[in-house]
Amino acid sequence: MELLDKAVSAVLVAGLLGGMGLRRLAPRIGLAERLEHLPRDRAPVVKAVTIHWHERAIPFIEAETDEDCAFGLGVAHAQLRLGQMELMRLLARGRVAEVLGPAALELDYALRIIGFDRAVPAIAARLPESTLRWVDAFAKGVSFLQARAPLPPELRLLGLPRRPWEVGDVLAVGRMASADVTWPILFNLLKLRGRSDWPERWREVAGQEGAPRVEDDLLAATTGFARMGSNAVAVAAHRSRSGGALMAADTHLNLMLPNIWLAAGMKSPTLHAVGLMIPGLPFVAIGRNRVVAWSGTSLQAASSDIFDASAMPLRRQPLQLHPRWGRERKMELRECEAGPMLSDCRRLAPDGTLALKWMGHLPSDEMTAWLAINRATSWAQFASAADGIAVPGQTLLYADTNGRVGKLMAVRLPRRPPGLPADIIAPAGELACWNDLVSARTLPQQVDPPGGLMISANEAPRHPPIRVGLFFSSPDRYVRMHRLLGGKQRIELDDLAQMQLDVGSETGVNGKEWLGRRLDPSHPLARVLNCWDGAYPAQSIGAHAYERLVGQLAAFAGGGDYEASWNPGVLVLHRLAKVDDTDLRTALAAAADRVVAGPMIPWGDAHRLRLPHVLGFLPGGKRLLRFTDLPSAGGNETLMKTAHGLAGPGRHAVPFGANARFLTDLADANSSRVVLLGGQDGWIGSDNFLDQVDPWRRGEAITLPLGMNAVRAAFPHRTVLRP
Repeated sequence: MELLDKAVSAVLVAGLLGGMGLRRLAPRIGLAERLEHLPRDRAPVVKAVTIHWHERAIPFIEAETDEDCAFGLGVAHAQLRLGQMELMRLLARGRVAEVLGPAALELDYALRIIGFDRAVPAIAARLPESTLRWVDAFAKGVSFLQARAPLPPELRLLGLPRRPWEVGDVLAVGRMASADVTWPILFNLLKLRGRSDWPERWREVAGQEGAPRVEDDLLAATTGFARMGSNAVAVAAHRSRSGGALMAADTHLNLMLPNIWLAAGMKSPTLHAVGLMIPGLPFVAIGRNRVVAWSGTSLQAASSDIFDASAMPLRRQPLQLHPRWGRERKMELRECEAGPMLSDCRRLAPDGTLALKWMGHLPSDEMTAWLAINRATSWAQFASAADGIAVPGQTLLYADTNGRVGKLMAVRLPRRPPGLPADIIAPAGELACWNDLVSARTLPQQVDPPGGLMISANEAPRHPPIRVGLFFSSPDRYVRMHRLLGGKQRIELDDLAQMQLDVGSETGVNGKEWLGRRLDPSHPLARVLNCWDGAYPAQSIGAHAYERLVGQLAAFAGGGDYEASWNPGVLVLHRLAKVDDTDLRTALAAAADRVVAGPMIPWGDAHRLRLPHVLGFLPGGKRLLRFTDLPSAGGNETLMKTAHGLAGPGRHAVPFGANARFLTDLADANSSRVVLLGGQDGWIGSDNFLDQVDPWRRGEAITLPLGMNAVRAAFPHRTVLRP
C-alpha cells in the first residue's frame, strides 16, 4: 500500500530526506562552536555540574549529587542527540503524523495498537522515590537544553515544536527500545500462514537459526530500535594475561546515523560508570564501574504470543489522530483479555481476529534494575538487579575486579511448556501461562566456569525449563569465538579487540565444501572456491563468488520467501540438502556457469556500507539521505557482522550489523575502550557526526577512563552548569 497519500507530505519527506534543505541548514561546525551554544546558567541544580568533553564529543558528567548528575546527563544526551530522541519519542507515543502529516497515519495507528506506552502510567506510579528523582532530573536536563539551545537541523526543517520532556516520555522511549525482537519474524510469518505449505514452513523456521529481515517500511519503523543481536565475552582473571577479568562487547543493530548508542561517563556520590548508553535513557547499558563490568546480547526471547481472539469479548476505545495538514481522523482501538487487536492493522496481521500479548504491556521497573546494575559491586547484587528486567530479554555477562565472571538470562516470561508450539497462533489455553511468570532468579545462571570464558552470541540456551524462544541465531558466532579464544592460555584485551574484527565464517567454509563436492573440479568456479578460506574480507573474490553461487541456487531450492530471512544463504543450503543429488549437481553446474559469466569482483565492491539517517525509518525515507558508500568486510555469520540478502552481480547495502564496540580490563579502571560506527554527535554537519567511521574500519578505539585525573587529562573541553 502506498503510504504517501498526500502530496504535501511527499514533498516534505522527499525534500528533507533528499538532503538539499537539510544540508543547507547544517553547515560544517566544530566541537568548540557546538559547545558554545550549550546553555550554562540558571540551571535547576543544587551545585555546579561539570561536563568534561573528549575531542570525539564524548561527555563525562561530574556532579556532587545524584540528581545533579542525572540532570547533566540529560543535558549531554540532548546536546548530542536531541533530533534522534525526538523521533524516538514520536514513535514511542504514536504521534509521527503530527509532524509528517497524513503520510504517517497508518504508522501511528500501528504504533497505537502496539502501545509502547501502554504500561507507562503504571510503571511511573510504582517507581521508587530515588529512581523517580533520577529520571525526573534527567528529563529536566533534556528540557533545559531543548528550551534554550538551537534546534538540530532536521527538527527545524520539520518544524517540530519545543515540547518539554517528562518522566513518562523517558519511560515510553525505554519501552520502545525494548520492542520484542521476534515481532519482525512473527509479523512476516503471519503473511505466509495462508500458504498450502504453511506447516512445513513453520517447522522450518520455528526453533531454527536465522531471523527474518524487515523489508516492510511500517515494520521497520515499529521495530527499528529494538536490540536484535550482538557478541559478548567475559574472561575470568585466571585466563587473563593482565591478571584482571576482561569484558568485550559489540552490538548488532540496524545501521543508521546517528548511531543508536552514545558513549558517556558519569560520577556522582552513588554512581561512577562509563560505557554505552541509548539516547534518551539515563543508564549505562554496556560498561563498567569501579568493581563490575557488564554487557549483553539479545536473548531472542519469546516475549509475545499471538492469540485468536474471535471468541474473546472486546473492549473499544475511541482514538483521534491529528495529522499535520490534514483533518482529524477518528478511529478505534480494540483489545481483549489477550491484548490489543493486532489484526486491526492489516500490515501487522493480514487477516483473522488476532490479539498481541506482550510482556512490555505489563508494568515492570527496568529503570531501577539498570541503575542497580550500574551500582553493583558483586555477583549477588548484579543478579538481584537483573531479576527486575522483564523486557527486552537479554543474556547478560558479568565480570568483576575479584576475577569472577558470570552469565544469566535477564527476562520475564510466561511459564510455557518447553519445546516448539504447533503453530504461530497460540492456543487459548496458553493464556493461563501468563499468570505465572519466571524471571532471572528462576532461570539457569552460570558463574565461575572452570574454563574461565563466558560467551554469548544470541545462541539458544541449553535445556531451559520453559520455552525461552523460537528464533535463535546460528551457533556459528558462538562456535567461532570459542575457536579463537579456547586455545589461548592467557588472553589479552587486544585479543578481544582483534576478535571483534574477525570475518571468518564457519558457514562459509562448510557451505563451499559441501557445494564443492558436487561441482566439477575442472570448472573455473571450483578453482576459485578451492582457494577461498571461508573468510569475508573486503578484497575477497571467493566470498563474492560463493555468495553469487548461493544466490543463483535460491530459485532451484524453492520457497520464494528468502527475503523474509536474516540469513537466506543458510536457508538455501538447508533446502538444497533435501534435493535429489543428481538434480542438484545439474542445477549447480548451470548456476556456476552463470556466476563465471558475470563479473568476478571483490566482496567489498558489492557489499557496501551505506549509512542512512535515522529519519529513513519514517514513511518515504527508505534509501534516502545516505552518508557513506564504502566497501564492507564481513557477512551474515561473521563476528564482525554485516548482514545481507542473496547476492547478485550488482551492489547491495548492509542494513544491519555490528555498530558499537566496548572493551575493558578490570585490572585497570582507565582501560575501557569504545568506538561507534558513525560518531557521537547527531548534529548533521558536526565534525563529530562521522568522525569515528574510519577508526571503526581500522579497528581503533577511544580510551574512556573512570579515574577523574585521567578524565581531566583526556577530556580537555569543559561545560559548567551553574545554579
